[in-house]
Amino acid sequence: MNVPSSVGDTFAFAPPAQVSLPVADTGQLFPVNRIYCVGRNYAAHAIEMGHDPDKEPPFFFIKAADTIVQPGGVFPYPDKTTDVHHEIEHVVAIGTGGTDIPLESALDHVFGYAVGLDMTRRDLQGEAKKAGRPWEVGKSFDHSAPMSPVHTSAAIGHPKAGTVHLEINGETRQSGDLNQLIWKTEEVIAFLSGLFTLVPGDLIMTGTPAGVGPVSRGDVITGGVDGIDTIRVEVV
Repeated sequence: MNVPSSVGDTFAFAPPAQVSLPVADTGQLFPVNRIYCVGRNYAAHAIEMGHDPDKEPPFFFIKAADTIVQPGGVFPYPDKTTDVHHEIEHVVAIGTGGTDIPLESALDHVFGYAVGLDMTRRDLQGEAKKAGRPWEVGKSFDHSAPMSPVHTSAAIGHPKAGTVHLEINGETRQSGDLNQLIWKTEEVIAFLSGLFTLVPGDLIMTGTPAGVGPVSRGDVITGGVDGIDTIRVEVV
C-alpha cells in the first residue's frame, strides 16, 4: 500500500483550517462543528415577527461553521441586501455528544456558553419565506455569526437567568432575560438530539429577545448575556 507523502497525494488541495473559538482563561480552542439555531424562542420576539408565542415544538436552522467572526472581529456589511438585522443570542457549546439525550441529563453534555450574534439579511429571508424556500441565503452568509469566547460550565455553571441585551452606538435595542426562553437550554438539547446526533464542537444559538432591527455601516454593536460575556462588533 502506498503511503501518501504530501497533501497533494491525499487531497486535491489543502483542506480548510478547523474553525474554532477561544476557551476563556485556558489558552485552549473549542473546535466548532455545526451551528444550530433555534427560531422564535422568546415570546415577545415571536410576536414582533408576526407569530403566535404559544409553546410549540421548536424549529431549527443551521449556519455554517465558517460564518463565525472571531472575538474582537468586524462585521462587513454584506452584498445583495439593504436590510441587515442584529439578533443577540445565548450560545450553548456541546462537549459530549449523543442521540435522544434525556432531559434530566441534558446539561451534562454542555461544555460551556458564549454570546453570539445571528446577523440576518432580513429582506432576503423574507423573500425566501414568501416563496416557501430555505432561509440559508438570509441566515448563513459570510461573517453572519460573530461570537465571544466560550466560557466553560465548570467556571460559570449553567446560567438560567440573566439579562440578554444589545446596544447600537450605545442605545439599547434588545433587552430580555434567559428566564424568558420558551424552550430552556436542557429542553433544546433533548429535542435537538432527537433530530440530529449531537457531537462535541456543536454550537446551539438559543434564540433572540424582542427588539431586532437594522444595522448600518459605521455602527458599533455591543451586547451580552449577564453571567457569560459581552461582545463588541463594528459594522464596516
